[in-house]
Amino acid sequence: MIDYVLFEKYVKDISILFVEDDENIRKETEELLKEIFSYIEVAVDGKDAIQKYTDYYEDTEKYFDIILTDIKMPQMDGLQLTKEIYKKNPEQKIIVLSAHSETKYLLEFVNIGISQYLLKPLNYDDFIRVMFNVAKDIYETKHLKEENKSKKVVLNESLFWNKETKQLLRGKEEVKLTRKEFLLVDLLLKVIEKTHSIEEIISVLWEGEYTVNVDVKNLKNIVSRLRKKVPDLDIENVYSFGYKINIKYIE
Repeated sequence: MIDYVLFEKYVKDISILFVEDDENIRKETEELLKEIFSYIEVAVDGKDAIQKYTDYYEDTEKYFDIILTDIKMPQMDGLQLTKEIYKKNPEQKIIVLSAHSETKYLLEFVNIGISQYLLKPLNYDDFIRVMFNVAKDIYETKHLKEENKSKKVVLNESLFWNKETKQLLRGKEEVKLTRKEFLLVDLLLKVIEKTHSIEEIISVLWEGEYTVNVDVKNLKNIVSRLRKKVPDLDIENVYSFGYKINIKYIE
């Protein structure tokens, strides 16, 4: 049984491109989609769909969440449309609408990665079940990406800091840090691109020790060793004040 409270949450921000050449089916299905999804675009055939798919990406810098497409259409059929879309976005969620007489085509769709399809005329329960499963997958994938983003600071194309595990990683490999190097990186990345004073850094790196006897040269030596160890970690010395780490971009 479908949990409609969850269903409403899953489909709340989902966009869908519906492709159907039969005018009656198109209007009927469009009305059903409008009851569920927040953003719907309708195309009359595969060629029209590709244009709208491209235009949507150019306008929003993102792809439609779901493509719902018929198989037999003029100018470009659903199979060719699917292949063209996969060239642009291999992860695109596509649901195929198939008449009973078209089931022979489904094997071709399966061979290129389509696993979700609906038979025409639409059965409401089957339609909701498939949409629930696809929307749930999209929702969970989006939130997992957002969760992962919140856990890491991307320093450059190959280097990032995992805020949860407190690791400096190059790709999947951990860059081994000494205790004071670790404390320095952790402090400088707590607030992105904030300059921390020399006094503050010394108090953290030598916490519990008699910091008044710590020479600034000790800190400079740690920074120097860290720069040699990780040359693409952009540690900036803000003259007469302290240090910060410059970020190329943040995911």
